[in-house]
Amino acid sequence: MAANGTRQLPGQLVTIERHILERQMMHPDATGDLTRVLQDVALAGKLIASHTTQAGLAEVLGTTNEINVQGEEVQKLDEISNDILFRLNDHTGRLAAMVSEEASDILHIPEKYPTGKYVLSFDPLDGSSNIDYNVSVGTIFAIHRRKTEAGPGTLEDCLQKGRDIVAAGYILYGSSTMFVYSAGNGVNGFTLDPAIGEFILSHPNIRIPTKPKYFSANLGYQRNWSDGVRRFTEWVQGEDGGPVLGLRYIGSMVADFHRTLFSGGIFYYPVNINDKNRPNGKLRLLYEVNPLSYLMEQAGGAASDGRQSPLDIQPEHLHHRTPFFVGNRELVSQAEKFIEQYG
Repeated sequence: MAANGTRQLPGQLVTIERHILERQMMHPDATGDLTRVLQDVALAGKLIASHTTQAGLAEVLGTTNEINVQGEEVQKLDEISNDILFRLNDHTGRLAAMVSEEASDILHIPEKYPTGKYVLSFDPLDGSSNIDYNVSVGTIFAIHRRKTEAGPGTLEDCLQKGRDIVAAGYILYGSSTMFVYSAGNGVNGFTLDPAIGEFILSHPNIRIPTKPKYFSANLGYQRNWSDGVRRFTEWVQGEDGGPVLGLRYIGSMVADFHRTLFSGGIFYYPVNINDKNRPNGKLRLLYEVNPLSYLMEQAGGAASDGRQSPLDIQPEHLHHRTPFFVGNRELVSQAEKFIEQYG
C-alpha cells in the first residue's frame, strides 16, 4: 500500500489472458481457438467463484434432492457450476462436444450453433459434498482435439487417452481462487485478484518439490484396501525404511492434489476391494484423473493406477473409473512395487 493509500501493482503484471496469448505466439500455426477455450474456462471460474464465496448468503447450499449418473446427491452448486461451464462454451464454435461428471451422455452443442475442433471434459465442482462445511472445492478440466473431421461431436472424439490432452487444469475455490493449468509447456498458477477481477500470474513454472512432505489418503477406508496398498501406507509412515511422511487429508481431491503439488508427497485413492459396485475404484478417468495426471507429469511428478500411468489407459466409456496414485515419482514408483509384489 502506497503512502497515499492506493494499491501498488507489481512491476510486471501478467494476467492469465496475457500469459495464454504469449504461449499462443510460440506456435505460428495456432488459430487462437485453444486460447479462447482456456479464456472461457477462466471466465467460468470467476463466475463459479462468485457463487462459492457467497454460498451461505445466496441460498445455494444444500442438495437439489436429485441423484446424478454417479449415484451421488447433486448439490445446488454442482448444478450451477455445470450450467455456467456449458453455457459459456456451447455457442462459441470452438467445441465439438463436452463431457461432464453431472451428465450421463455427451453434452452436444445445440444445433443452432457451429461446432469446433476441441472437446472439453470437466468436473464442474469436485469435492462438492464438502460445500456445506466451507471446505475448498474446485473445477477440473481437460481439452482434446476432436478425432472426427466435422459435425456434432461423437464418442470417438470424447473417449481419448490422457496422452492426447492439449491442455488441462483446475480452479481451486478456497481462501483465494487459483487457476492452475498447462498446455504442454510446464505448469503455471494464477490467483484471482478480487479487486480487479483478474487472474494474475502468482506461481510461474510450478515444480513439485523433490523432498516429499505429506501423504494424503482416507485411512478410514484402509481396512478395505489390498495388501499392497496397506503395506505401502505403512511404508510411507516409516516402516521398512520408509520416509516418515506426515498425513494430510481434506477429502476434496482437487484441494488434496493442490497441496501435494506444492508441498511434495503423494495423494492416492485406491480400489475398495469390498465395494462390488465399483471394482475399478471411485475416481473418473476422463475429467478427474487424467487432467491431474497430466499436470503432475508437467510439474515433474508422476501418476499411476497402481500399474501404469492413467494417461495411457484407453477410456471405455465417459465415466470410466480408476484407482489413482499421484505425486513424487519415487513415491508413485514405490506404490507400484508394493502392489506388484503384494497385490
